[in-house]
Amino acid sequence: MHTANLTREETAARSAAVTLHRVRVELDLTGAPERARTGFPTVTTLEFDTTGDSTWIDFIGEEVQRVEVNGVEQPVDYDGARIALTNLAASNVVRVEAVGAYSRSGEGLHRFHDPADERTYLYTQYEPADSRRVMACFEQPDMKAEYTFVVDAPSGWQVLSNQSPAHLDLGVGVQRVTFAPTLPISSYITAVAAGPYVRVDGEWTRGDQHVALGVLVRQSLAQHLEAEEILDVTRQGLDFFDDAFAYPYPWGKYDQLFVPEYNLGAMENPGLVTFTEGYLSRGAATDAQRAARANTILHEMAHMWFGDLVTMTWWDDLWLKESFADYMGAHASAVATRYHDAWVKFAASRKAWAYQQDQLPTTHPIVADITDLEAAKLNFDGITYAKGAAVLKQLVAFVGDDAFFEGARRYFAANAFGNTTLEDFLVQLSAVSGRDMRDWSAAWLQTSGVSTLWMEADADGRRFVVQTDPRPHRLRIGAYDRVDGRIVRREQREIDVTGERTEVELPDADLTLLNDDDLTYVKARLDERSLRTVEESLSAIDDPLARALVWSSLWNAVRDGELEPGRYLAIVRTHAPAEPNIGLLTGVLANAAYTLRHFVGDVRRDEEQRTWTDTVWSALQAAEAGSDAQLSWARAFATASSFDDLHHERVRELLDGEVPDGLVVDPDLRWQLLTALVTTGHADQAEVEAELERDDTGDGRTAARRARASRPDQEVRRAAWEAAWTDRSLSNDHLDAEISGFRAGGRRDLIVGFDGEYFDRIAAAWADRSIEIARRLIIGLFPATESLELVDSWLAENADAPAALRRLIVEQRDHLQRDLRVRGILPR
Repeated sequence: MHTANLTREETAARSAAVTLHRVRVELDLTGAPERARTGFPTVTTLEFDTTGDSTWIDFIGEEVQRVEVNGVEQPVDYDGARIALTNLAASNVVRVEAVGAYSRSGEGLHRFHDPADERTYLYTQYEPADSRRVMACFEQPDMKAEYTFVVDAPSGWQVLSNQSPAHLDLGVGVQRVTFAPTLPISSYITAVAAGPYVRVDGEWTRGDQHVALGVLVRQSLAQHLEAEEILDVTRQGLDFFDDAFAYPYPWGKYDQLFVPEYNLGAMENPGLVTFTEGYLSRGAATDAQRAARANTILHEMAHMWFGDLVTMTWWDDLWLKESFADYMGAHASAVATRYHDAWVKFAASRKAWAYQQDQLPTTHPIVADITDLEAAKLNFDGITYAKGAAVLKQLVAFVGDDAFFEGARRYFAANAFGNTTLEDFLVQLSAVSGRDMRDWSAAWLQTSGVSTLWMEADADGRRFVVQTDPRPHRLRIGAYDRVDGRIVRREQREIDVTGERTEVELPDADLTLLNDDDLTYVKARLDERSLRTVEESLSAIDDPLARALVWSSLWNAVRDGELEPGRYLAIVRTHAPAEPNIGLLTGVLANAAYTLRHFVGDVRRDEEQRTWTDTVWSALQAAEAGSDAQLSWARAFATASSFDDLHHERVRELLDGEVPDGLVVDPDLRWQLLTALVTTGHADQAEVEAELERDDTGDGRTAARRARASRPDQEVRRAAWEAAWTDRSLSNDHLDAEISGFRAGGRRDLIVGFDGEYFDRIAAAWADRSIEIARRLIIGLFPATESLELVDSWLAENADAPAALRRLIVEQRDHLQRDLRVRGILPR
């Protein structure tokens, strides 16, 4: 094992021997605008006690220049990931002078030169273990400390960290910003950002609490910021959590920074939350996009308590922050903002992520067994986030809102600024609810897999709810009937389902909906009568949550090979154009596109694709002018047109300004339309360069790279393939663009020759590249072969490959096997 991959056992031993108190980090970022400069000076001073005479400090950078222990210089003993320390006393002051490396992968201190105006922007991203790319540190969540950051940067830049500046020195062209010490926090949630960001200020005031708010973005995107909307949601969230948790917001200020080339949706650094610029639209945006942004704002805000104030001891209990934040993001959106339908989108889309992850052979319990950092990196997944949130929703149904939130309040009060495990939360919840939560924990947190429910009747007419992988569920069953052309709920029964078969008395109904109101985590099947009702009348169901559950049930049945893909697509073509909930519509459109590419057999794919392309074009024409639906159908039309050129003339008309009334063809949609033409051979590189001249921005350059690589030519695809694997200058976003272009249009005939080479390259990529970049390569370029022979051979021959790499390959194999089974190539 490389020493960069810290294990649970060795970090536990280190924290048992070392007590960290204070860390001072001095960063010289004055040279950041110089493109030729690859690194930055970083000086870290750590104060800690220890019971031993040696330990190590984590650092990944260009070099370590000097190490001083208690005023005495030591020889530098550095292997590229760890700095060995010897001759330690009971109390120590260690100073490390080093050079960190500017990042292009979104890990550590990321540097972005904006082509729109040549300005330079910096931000940090650390989770789970990349603060060591910026400072020498104890890189584990259970060694909290007070952090003081001192940053030298060009004058005129915004310089940001977790706390507000305590002192500012101005020189000629240079500023030195000294920030106030933080409260005790883990290294992975410290943060620094610097650059000529545009800032919009606000304030949240409640009683004697006053929190300064800031929203920031790079200058070339300032016009797209929607700062007031963001500030409104922020204030609503702080109101909600102040009441819900009865623990005042502890981190002083609340800055929110939107940054380019970001690997995540957002990160909960206390006092300085970072977000992907993907939450800002360069033109038209749907309400679903704004709802998703609000949900993420509230998700990160929940982390100020779940994760920042109280932090898991090790990554096994990652759920103690991510599951809770995912639940709270939806809950707070629904009750505190205008996005009252947050649970509708959660039921249809967020849980689909969990169901997919939980059916993989690599699934794991919510409380996972995380042996090392590589495993931790891969567990930021649908289990830890979405399944955990769904299970918490079931818990709230089980113990009630009051008990759940009172348990959370006691948990914060008992563990503020400390580290916890599962038991610490269960103790508080058991005490307040009067229930022993260990059985619930064993059933839901410490097992893996998803149950499936369906209805059966015996010879005597008795009806039963049947489930696979039995778990205890408290759920509701809804009976829906046709009434004056609508589908409305006539009756609802609440029951507890515990074993394989649970008898239930239900009236006959046109639609019987298991898990009505979406209280539990389960895949619920539709009986044949309900399915016929859905085929005829899905869009006539009044309740949006009920429609979400129906859409979810259909999608799961397609993925599991229990609903024929053509039948599913027919339902989508009939009812998606009438779906009024934009969050549901965007999810359904994405699932339909995925079905066409993965689940429809080769014989029928071209016909189904052509029918779909015609459908989305017709729906675009029929959509209400200026509506979110119109924009969603336009995007779906552009996607479909990359696989089928049936309406390439219409694509050209949209680019030339002949658009339906109300449709805004913004730069991003223009690139999507142009790339469709390029992929199908109806536009050339000259048009790509002309569009880039029109939109020479960071997003534009990424889109142009994608479009160039999408040309239907084997040599072009080969160039994209080689660039992805070998061009170390590519940023994370540019790597994705090359991968997307390589796979564009589903043209297997252009790329099938690389299938074997993929398996020759992956071990070296995992060894030589960062986890983030290697993961993008391994997932993005996995070949869609017509058999499992190549992947099975690699797995058999590489039994000793790193566990995290094997996990990725096993998961991609499972996705491929599912595709082949549903298409009938492999037996079901």
